[in-house]
Amino acid sequence: MNFSVKTTHRTIPNCPPALGPYSLAVSAAGPLLFISGMSPWNPESGKIERGTIAEQTRLVLENIRRIAEGSGAKLENTVSCRVYLSNLSQENFQEMNAVYGEYFGGDHPPARATVGAQLPGAFDVEIECVVALE
Repeated sequence: MNFSVKTTHRTIPNCPPALGPYSLAVSAAGPLLFISGMSPWNPESGKIERGTIAEQTRLVLENIRRIAEGSGAKLENTVSCRVYLSNLSQENFQEMNAVYGEYFGGDHPPARATVGAQLPGAFDVEIECVVALE
């Protein structure tokens, strides 16, 4: 199989830095953009911020939006997301889902899986996405 893989910028303005052996986003044959799991990193403070599940979800999705746009994609072209919650309670799911719906609640929402996970660091929400490039 012959396909090219293009790693996009490891740093994108106002986005969390890649702190390990991964890229913020990778485009591959498709053309698709694979955005790594993002945490609630605040570009203003340069730190991960722990707040409510809704506040963390909003920071995560804003990071994903900036990465998508910084890589030449649009958030509305997201085809798939995986949401990881440190505590998959009904309350946490509903809080995350309300904010998630603000970003992906249109006529063509992406496919999604939501998983309970033991997340590293001081945060409770991580989301990764696959976005179609135009």
